[in-house]
Amino acid sequence: MSLPCRSLLFVPADNPKLLAKAHQCGADAIILDLEDAVLPARKPEGRTGLSEQINRLHGFGMPVLVRINSAWRDVAADLEAAVRPGVTALMVPKVEDAGALRVLSSMVGEWETERGLRPGTVGLVALIESPLGLERMADIARTPRMVALALGGEDFSLALGVEPTEAVLALPCRQVALTAAAHGLAALGVPGSLAEYRDLELYRALVAQARTVGMSGVLCIHPAQLAVVREAFAPSPRDAEWAKQVLKAWNEAQEKGQGATSLNGSMIDRPVVERAKAIMRCHLG
Repeated sequence: MSLPCRSLLFVPADNPKLLAKAHQCGADAIILDLEDAVLPARKPEGRTGLSEQINRLHGFGMPVLVRINSAWRDVAADLEAAVRPGVTALMVPKVEDAGALRVLSSMVGEWETERGLRPGTVGLVALIESPLGLERMADIARTPRMVALALGGEDFSLALGVEPTEAVLALPCRQVALTAAAHGLAALGVPGSLAEYRDLELYRALVAQARTVGMSGVLCIHPAQLAVVREAFAPSPRDAEWAKQVLKAWNEAQEKGQGATSLNGSMIDRPVVERAKAIMRCHLG
């Protein structure tokens, strides 16, 4: 199972004003944040209102994720509030240990059973936020319930003691994309900081690079970033026309019993056709 979302918007779980209009921002999914965006003293309040917000957003047809905390005492309280109908996945921060994730997966299963959910309904998204997490990423990707790997660039850079620049995060971004693809998961993130949301030109360049290396989606902290993501991941008119011509040539070749053909001097075979189909799905949908 993968997570077919390209723009995922963080919204603090304790902020009624932002929550009230979250479904109108144009995000593909909403991440109700119980971790960094909520002060420790307000986490109980965020959990208390979570059920209502999940039901409301789910009613609007929005995929809903919940970012939980990393300390086990908080995790138990977060799962009690978050594992319920309408939740697509839990985003797990600071992931470094596949064994701990397996324990978490079992805990989620207990809540699923208690609340009448089909086993495996609630997925997991692992936030890779340290070099150790990056080193162990293949094992993390094999964890039950895993639907996506995400690069947490700010914390990753903090672990290195450097600024979250492209020079630091370009390689981890590629590694997240490669590992996710190898395990059939979504890959989320950009090779840079999300915090500078006012510099949309810089953000546009980071999103474009993320798409180029195989990232399938982006985490956003401000609604202004969403339009940039939609534009960056949408096929260009040139790409859409190429895909249309490829599929036309392929269909004609298939009618003639040919396993491959060519278009404008380039060979068309199954991988090329699948890429064209993906472009057309994005273009039409």
